[in-house]
Amino acid sequence: MTKTTTTTAKIPARAVRFDEIGGPEVLKIEDVLLPAPAPTELLIRVQALGLNRAEALFRSGAYYYPAALPGSRLGYEAAGVVEAVGAEVTAFAPGDLVMTGPGIEMSAQGVYGDRVVLPESAVVARPATVDAITGAAAWLTYSTAYGALLETAGIRPGDHVVITGASSGVGTAALQVARRIGAIPIATTRTTAKRRQLLEAGAEHVLVEEESDPAKETLRITGGKGADILFDAIGGPDLPARAAGLKEGATIVLYGWLDPRPIALPMSWPQTIHTYNNVAFSARPAYRRRFDAFLHAGLRDGSLRPVIAEVFEGLDRIQDAHRLMETNTHTGKIVVRVAD
Repeated sequence: MTKTTTTTAKIPARAVRFDEIGGPEVLKIEDVLLPAPAPTELLIRVQALGLNRAEALFRSGAYYYPAALPGSRLGYEAAGVVEAVGAEVTAFAPGDLVMTGPGIEMSAQGVYGDRVVLPESAVVARPATVDAITGAAAWLTYSTAYGALLETAGIRPGDHVVITGASSGVGTAALQVARRIGAIPIATTRTTAKRRQLLEAGAEHVLVEEESDPAKETLRITGGKGADILFDAIGGPDLPARAAGLKEGATIVLYGWLDPRPIALPMSWPQTIHTYNNVAFSARPAYRRRFDAFLHAGLRDGSLRPVIAEVFEGLDRIQDAHRLMETNTHTGKIVVRVAD
């Protein structure tokens, strides 16, 4: 592959940064100078950004690691084009289509901007058939669902899988991952407003909390046996109530803490409970190879198709995009188109 020769010249860019913890209003766009790529780094021109709940938590001070202030960057997930590579980069060349996500530390490497310099390990190839909007919505959500359901819970064809927070990017990805391997995804949601979208996204059943008890409905759906897996984004003291619809010997995977209160353990044992950290999983080369093969195959055959809630045009709309995320009224991923 032909490479460009990098120099020590600084590269002008626009980046989203914040100096204090707070709401969407703390995000500001600044002109910055990026360093030329080091030997194992790439310079990427960003075409689109995919928003994740993690970024709202990071911005508001509720994430599992703190932002380095002032001047913290933000963002895990982007799709773009390689503009330059360091001398030791072997997998990419200028002009390659790529996605970002694994192993990023947001304060220093956050991808919200029109250009970003990242280590080769934080970048994955984007198939030529995958547009930037789809690419920006794919890696983090599907890798989380894949790592939790296949690598951690050992999901099998025919398993009933209860997915809480099912209207999120990870939730809709989990519906499709479960379906792709022949499992039966059961989505839970608070109100009827998202029922149709969840069915369209791949749910076999949608349980609405304001209408009935999801645990009792799960037992009805499974003929009294209970579900095999609970994929939970909520945590908190109400976890035992959500686990009441599981079978004996079921598996619970906790990947989020939308309820920040202490988590109560279910007393409906024996059950296996895993906590899940996607950053740790994505750092393992063998896992990365398996997941990348799974993702590319699903994108090619259409069984994995990110649900896009809304596309905001331009980096200047980043505050509006975060405001929508905080309403919790959307289904799927929020994307910001940065450039063509």
